[in-house]
Amino acid sequence: MHSVQIITLGCKVNQFESASFRTGFERVGWSTGGEGPVDLVVINTCAVTAKAGAQSRQAIRQALRHSPDARLIVTGCYAEAAAATIADMPELANRSFTIIGNSDKELLVQTALQDGDLPERLMGDIMAATEICRLPVGRFGARTRAFLRVQDGCDSYCSYCIVPFTRGPSRSLPADEVVRQAAIFAAAGHKEIVVTGIHLGYYGRDLVGGPPLPGLLDRLSAALPQIRFRISSLEPIEIDERLLELVAARPNLMPHLHIPLQSGDDEILSRMNRRYTVARFAKVIALCRQYLPDAAIGIDVLAGFPGETEAHFTRTRSFLEGLDWTYLHVFPYSDRPGTEAATFRGKVAKQDKSRRVAELMALGEQKKLAFYRRQLGRRLPVLVETQRTGDGLLRGFTDNYVPVVIAGEDTLMDTIVMVELQHLENTILRGEVCQG
Repeated sequence: MHSVQIITLGCKVNQFESASFRTGFERVGWSTGGEGPVDLVVINTCAVTAKAGAQSRQAIRQALRHSPDARLIVTGCYAEAAAATIADMPELANRSFTIIGNSDKELLVQTALQDGDLPERLMGDIMAATEICRLPVGRFGARTRAFLRVQDGCDSYCSYCIVPFTRGPSRSLPADEVVRQAAIFAAAGHKEIVVTGIHLGYYGRDLVGGPPLPGLLDRLSAALPQIRFRISSLEPIEIDERLLELVAARPNLMPHLHIPLQSGDDEILSRMNRRYTVARFAKVIALCRQYLPDAAIGIDVLAGFPGETEAHFTRTRSFLEGLDWTYLHVFPYSDRPGTEAATFRGKVAKQDKSRRVAELMALGEQKKLAFYRRQLGRRLPVLVETQRTGDGLLRGFTDNYVPVVIAGEDTLMDTIVMVELQHLENTILRGEVCQG
């Protein structure tokens, strides 16, 4: 039996794509598990930050040390952005490898199955891509939660972001195909599906007759009422009353939103080429709270953007302090060659970026704990995961994305149970399964 190791870095879309590769290999009888050396290594890379690029190169080196005789396929955003850098790595000298671009990922498995040496590169023109790659998935591993990629690419061109150049223009998966993939996940036993994309809010814009994202979510949640659907990241200008009314009305659309802010200062937002103001963002958060008062709301912030002064940063921190949100993802800015921001003056010193990141992360912890305390005493549905904590407790997430630990038998794993949230110990919410 041939064997393959699939290594995935980066976003939910990458994880979905890797699940498709795994499905393809398993359908022809390849082993995708095990701990020993393998015949083939597939690395699905990320390039969203300089650190992600470095991690992608490190993953190549580590994989080849583990399986020195393996053939190698490198794909993903770092492969798209830095194919020449990968090809010139000393570790790849005199060995069989191929670099597959994002527009050709649907050819990955059949390329790997070819006899003899692999072609060194399989790189289409990602900027000319007009259709999304078809990447069917049979099962999303052993997880209770599956990711469903419905959209790829981005047309926004934020000044700091390499993704439009590595993923190409926005392309959507037709609604019929989305529903079929969701039904496959449901039949495979997944209880929750995260609907995701590179720029999810663009879903449907390239499809004749749509539907836009709310229409897709309406159809999905009606077609599979037993499945919990969770929405991944949405831009603030893409959240409106139609979407919020739908989430509030459908019990299987989870009250959980992730909304990138990036900066709480209008001057920096403009330099980032973001298409809203802080006032607009604040109105969106207020609208979310109007329709979904107990929803988890996550926010992304980029610290240390070129030209960000202490005054800009202070305004960002103060703006965040005044908003009602749940958790914060904070990233230090890093130059991405080929982006507009990489040419900007006013680079922020590393120590200042690190301090600003630390301050925002501390604020994020305060907000998260405050949100958790508001949940105490509530009874909420919890999807129980299939692995226990280190001290033997079951763990899972409420509909509004609160992590909970409970005592219980293994029979509760991979089921949805009502749990009363009783105690907050440090950062852990403890609950008890409701009887009857």
